[in-house]
Amino acid sequence: MGSVCSVMARVNSALIDPALALVFAAGFLMFIYGVVEFMFFARGEKGEYAGKGREHMLWGIIGMAIMMSAWGVLKVVAGTFSLAIPSC
Repeated sequence: MGSVCSVMARVNSALIDPALALVFAAGFLMFIYGVVEFMFFARGEKGEYAGKGREHMLWGIIGMAIMMSAWGVLKVVAGTFSLAIPSC
């Protein structure tokens, strides 16, 4: 059982955690880009940038919420099956 736990710990630390962090960071950057676009480019023709900025902010928030949910689901599943992955 120790080798399975070791493999799971390596997969978690090498793949899953960095992937979740990367996608969360991408969502945060999309949100910040939307804020900048909304604030500074909103004075364009017919407010086309304001609409795009709002859309980017919305998708950034949705992306961050999905990543937080995925992280939470992984922690609940690990806790349910007593898989203390990082501290094997």
